[in-house]
Amino acid sequence: MTSHPMTFRPPAYIEMLRCTLLGHLRSRMAVLLAVAFIPAWIMVARLCAPDRTLRFSLEPRGTDVLAPANHVSQVVNALAAVTLVTGFSMFMETFKAGETDRRLVLAGYPKLQMLLAKVTAVALVTAVVAVYTMAVLGSSLPVRQPGPLALAVFGAGLAYGGIGLLLGSLVRGELEGFFLVIMLSLVDTGLQNPVLNVADLTGLSALPLYGACQAALTAAFTSRTPWSYGLLSFAWSAATSALALLAFHVRTRPHCRIATEALAETPHP
Repeated sequence: MTSHPMTFRPPAYIEMLRCTLLGHLRSRMAVLLAVAFIPAWIMVARLCAPDRTLRFSLEPRGTDVLAPANHVSQVVNALAAVTLVTGFSMFMETFKAGETDRRLVLAGYPKLQMLLAKVTAVALVTAVVAVYTMAVLGSSLPVRQPGPLALAVFGAGLAYGGIGLLLGSLVRGELEGFFLVIMLSLVDTGLQNPVLNVADLTGLSALPLYGACQAALTAAFTSRTPWSYGLLSFAWSAATSALALLAFHVRTRPHCRIATEALAETPHP
């Protein structure tokens, strides 16, 4: 009996997930970024940020918070490092596997399992990076609420992991993808950093890192539980992942149609 192409088949999903995760592990640059760049970027903030006490407001209630500027910069730099690592890793794996994925779809590999495996890989890689980041951050400064802070770091990684997945499905060259991931992450974290953002800028809530940054700062320096902020990061991740899956579907659909038409025109004995 021939199964429907959209039928969920766990073996195909597990095999694609395994191959996707192996693709991440083979990316030496991505692994090096995760292992070395995250602690280095946190250390830069620890060494270079001022020791003065910083007063800043957390939305939406406008609650004033007093915290050392050095500690605030370390938290924001941790988010910046995570977004760069996850965004870069997801972009590289998706971009490099693009042609192979199209050939697999053309050969009849179930597209649903392929797409679900990529999204699952984003979550798994981000979870590992978030745990590692929390270990580094926790050894560098006191944290009021480690659990909610870890969730905020995870949400930041998910948001930019989805962005990397989307860019890997859309752009035609590696340079364009690198530039977009790096610039978006640097601009986003720079604007969200209370140490640098001396003006009350509008529109910050529309940026991908807004929810994660608000949640991280709330968890690190207050006793309030910032669950509502974290939902914004997960919404960004869901939206970018959905767009990435749509882009992948559109790019592979013509190949499938051509193959089907060619098969239909082939004379049978």
